[in-house]
Amino acid sequence: MCYVHFIRDVLRKVPKKEWKRALRKLKDSLANAESLKKFMEELEMEGFESAARTCERYMEDLFNYQAFSEEHWRRIRTTNMLERVAKELKRRARVIGAFPDEQSLIRLAGCILMDINEEWLLGRRYLDMNEFLESSYREVKRNFTANS
Repeated sequence: MCYVHFIRDVLRKVPKKEWKRALRKLKDSLANAESLKKFMEELEMEGFESAARTCERYMEDLFNYQAFSEEHWRRIRTTNMLERVAKELKRRARVIGAFPDEQSLIRLAGCILMDINEEWLLGRRYLDMNEFLESSYREVKRNFTANS
């Protein structure tokens, strides 16, 4: 679950007059699962059971990004990367309008995705995976030597 969408989803379940306070507390509680659990308890005590259930529903998926290197956290805890790709696909497809057949749409989407991939590989790097690959290699090596 994307942080931004999670925050929006929780705030929808809180009265508008409480948004500023709830947002501040929610952002502070997103540091780890324990602080989020405390925030959920506060929501329940204040009578916002629906918001607390929303937190509980997404809690397991919310901290998945922490399995990766800390330098990547800021970029992978949101779905901005995917949303940007979808936006680019939509923008370029609108220019064409009607496609003659399904294959032409697939070819266009494939070309756009290859362009984006090339840009990420050669141009601006959205994520530098070298450190991730090195740490993964060390982990596999450590597990292999421990099991041998």
